[in-house]
Amino acid sequence: MQVKESGFENVVIRFAGDSGDGMQLTGTQFAAAVAQEGNEIVTMPDFPSEIRAPAGTTAGVSGFQVNFGKSNVRTPGDFVDVLVAMNPAALKVNVAVLDKGGAIIVDTDAFNAKNLEKAGYESNPLEDGSLEDLEVYALPITSQTLEALKDSALSKKDRGRCKNFFTLGILLWLHDQEPDYSIDYIKSKFARKPDIADANITVLEEGIAYARNKGVPQAQFKLSDKRLAPGEYRNLSGNKAVALGLAAAADLIGLNLYLGSYPITPATEILQELAVLKNYGVKTFQAEDEIAGICSAIGASFAGALAVTNTSGPGMSLKSEALGLAVISELPLVVVNVQRGGPSTGLPTKTEQSDLLQAMYGRHGECPMPVVSASTPGDCFYQAIEAARLAVKYMTPVILLTDGYLGNGSEPFLVPKVDELPDLSGLKREVEPEGFSPYRRDEKTLARDWAVPGMPGMQHRIGGLEKDYVDGSVSHDPVNHEKMSLIRQEKVDRIADDIPDLEIFGDQDGGEVGIFSWGSTFGAIRGKVEKYRAEGKSISHIHFTHMNPMPKNTAEVIAKFKKVVVAEMNLGQLDQILRAKYLVDSIPLTKIQGKPFREDEIANVIDKLL
Repeated sequence: MQVKESGFENVVIRFAGDSGDGMQLTGTQFAAAVAQEGNEIVTMPDFPSEIRAPAGTTAGVSGFQVNFGKSNVRTPGDFVDVLVAMNPAALKVNVAVLDKGGAIIVDTDAFNAKNLEKAGYESNPLEDGSLEDLEVYALPITSQTLEALKDSALSKKDRGRCKNFFTLGILLWLHDQEPDYSIDYIKSKFARKPDIADANITVLEEGIAYARNKGVPQAQFKLSDKRLAPGEYRNLSGNKAVALGLAAAADLIGLNLYLGSYPITPATEILQELAVLKNYGVKTFQAEDEIAGICSAIGASFAGALAVTNTSGPGMSLKSEALGLAVISELPLVVVNVQRGGPSTGLPTKTEQSDLLQAMYGRHGECPMPVVSASTPGDCFYQAIEAARLAVKYMTPVILLTDGYLGNGSEPFLVPKVDELPDLSGLKREVEPEGFSPYRRDEKTLARDWAVPGMPGMQHRIGGLEKDYVDGSVSHDPVNHEKMSLIRQEKVDRIADDIPDLEIFGDQDGGEVGIFSWGSTFGAIRGKVEKYRAEGKSISHIHFTHMNPMPKNTAEVIAKFKKVVVAEMNLGQLDQILRAKYLVDSIPLTKIQGKPFREDEIANVIDKLL
């Protein structure tokens, strides 16, 4: 394999092995190391839902993919340049995603008869010629790790566990990356276990030395010289970004933050991250179930906190009745749904966008709620702030949609200065006791007063029964119920005056094809459209972040394009909404395989239209 003279724009690496091989950690550390060198990165963890599938089987393969480069890295990559396969099963599951002429690094110690049989190989792929079109580095990683640690006091089992850092050393050499960041991480991670720290540092350095001495070419995948724009960056996953965004929003508004949560894949990390921020006044409650989680959050909102609950698809189903309570009570609440493959338990560790219709309509009665969605891991930070802004300003629950790809994936996040964040001061209106009525409303937003317990003279009834439009007492009057239903809908509709217009990336006056998308499909579509436009083709990209209400210029933008394509990781839910609302003869581009779009999958549809 030859190094391109001009350098690669980006390189895609996939780490794969048994769930116990440490591939998630190895991939995370490699991604952090290359990010320290000024590279853009996008990562995609990919692991089975079983806690521990049978070792050596294809069902137990865990992977971590990272795409890194100097600019325009928007996805984890369509195809892989380098595959690290720690056993035959990892090779079998992932060899198909290798790019033409790609490289494979395998641990030959794992390619024994027993493991080959478990993986379903009839012959050893390292010997039968099936990999002859690829660059194969067959290295005895496990035995070399044990040899490097032969004088260590660790048990043989613990010494064997260090092989992931031996592998990391090989990868750092292959891509001409310095080990300093990884060594500092090991020292910090195992500060209380110096024997383990010393062992991992030893094998990391031995991995580099072994690759150098065995002729693994350094800088085989040489990057161009572009670098990230100056600034302070942090490698941030979408779940961590949501947690930080919610904490920032609470501080910007001047409220205490409360999270009522029940652990569920892939949303649990939000609870974990916010629990760490208790020194900043953040309160977290790990509830006994999903219903308790949201109901406690509604109680915290009634008491005057910025209240949040987080979950995934099955949890949203359980929370649906309580969502109605938040709507009829007109209390601010942020509901974060980190979507995953369904229905039922479905694909709990994989990604999907199939909860949009549930977010829009999945409640009984006329129960309107604003819905916003995040586009990238870093954008999760800003959309969390936006969801909190809408919830407090309009006194309504708001759903924030992310997904497993965004929540678990990461990218370099340019840390903003405080004065660059939205000004949310004064967002919470002061409640005047004179003429108080619990459903006295702001003339512009229709938000009712937020009178919390303890405010003299502002006692009022709360609950799930319909309230009188004027005094807030329980009312069964049919005319009043219709009036309250209409006012709650109008309140959500008015948010359209308070959100940005849809932007067109491409032909501002319209053109041949407009690809409409939402959520995590952003990166693959924007990247492909950029390539199309560089070729002079009339392809444009329009991306939604506000799903309900939609931007006021949506109909105008749709009408500009001869062909409208709607791309999403479901069976066409946004497509259905656009067809019903705007009567557009749109073309759905869908995928529900638990993995994000590849650019070539987009091209398969667009090329036919052209």
